[in-house]
Amino acid sequence: MNDITVGFIGFGLIGGSVARALKAGERPPRLIAYNYHKGSTPPGLALALKDGVLDAVTEDLTDFSSCGIIFLCAPVRKNIEYLSLLKPIITQDCILTDVGSVKDNIQEAARKLGLLDRFIGGHPMTGSEKTGYENSYAMLLENAYYILTPSWETPEHIVNTMLSLIQSFGSIPVLLDSKEHDAITAAISHLPHIIAAQLVNLIKDSGSLSDKMRLLAAGGFKDITRIASSSPVMWENICLTNADSIRRVLGQYIKALQAADQALASRDSASLYQLFDSAGAYRNSIPNSKKGAIRNVYEIYLDIIDEAGAIATVATLLASNHISIKNIGIIHNREYEEGVLRIEFYDDTSRELALQLLKRHRYTIYDRQ
Repeated sequence: MNDITVGFIGFGLIGGSVARALKAGERPPRLIAYNYHKGSTPPGLALALKDGVLDAVTEDLTDFSSCGIIFLCAPVRKNIEYLSLLKPIITQDCILTDVGSVKDNIQEAARKLGLLDRFIGGHPMTGSEKTGYENSYAMLLENAYYILTPSWETPEHIVNTMLSLIQSFGSIPVLLDSKEHDAITAAISHLPHIIAAQLVNLIKDSGSLSDKMRLLAAGGFKDITRIASSSPVMWENICLTNADSIRRVLGQYIKALQAADQALASRDSASLYQLFDSAGAYRNSIPNSKKGAIRNVYEIYLDIIDEAGAIATVATLLASNHISIKNIGIIHNREYEEGVLRIEFYDDTSRELALQLLKRHRYTIYDRQ
């Protein structure tokens, strides 16, 4: 691909990770990014230039006329706005794609603009609660599902080009209809973020018990509310652009909660047992081998002796074997989990290497993958 230019509008976690994956290829293309902050270069773009990930940053959209592929990586509604700005600039051979979590609305916008012969929706199903280029890395895309939503007007060569590109990232391409995509992500990604955020707000607003709840919160609570730390700007955009699909599945969830409430009110043992039994069986059937709509956490738990230097010994052992740690900390509430020390890694390969290394050094490991 070194004979083409690839452009980025929006250059945060996902855009930066796509750019890094492109630069890591055998024939990296020229990469440029748009700077809508006129007169000053944001830290992320400046760092990408310094890293050599970006070849140029421009404040003039007409510079994108040379692009063979353009990735729209801004918030969902902004991506739609850029379609009309790019239409008079790009060539007939340029491929327009996005990385947003909602697909039907941008496809409809492309249809109205007469761009369906150049546009293909995309959604890499990966991410982090951390944002910005500084947190991007090429392996964020590895083994992640990358959905494409071609329309009936999308030329076959564009689909094939994007499939090849996605596979070069180490991602797993999936083809879906745009409406089907939005219904699926509403249930498995968008609704869980609303649930997580509102559950955290419920605890925050619990009056005199709030501070004690925050102190003791761990285990299940932290697991299911981790995604509440995601970007509020991004999730505001997602909710507003996929509101109908989210409301449909939210209505179903409210009915499910009402059924649970009724089972509690009537002390219905059989219904309560069935609630947890059926959910547990289905949850355990979900494979761990691929990243889904909600980011995998690559972590292990282990027991350590309560003595000075115990954590430093573990960290040094991992560092001396070139295994990078993303996060490390002591678990104080172990009601729902075993292990004193929690270690989080950037990818599954690092987690597996650490698992085997620490076992060889006789540490007691609790692997929750």
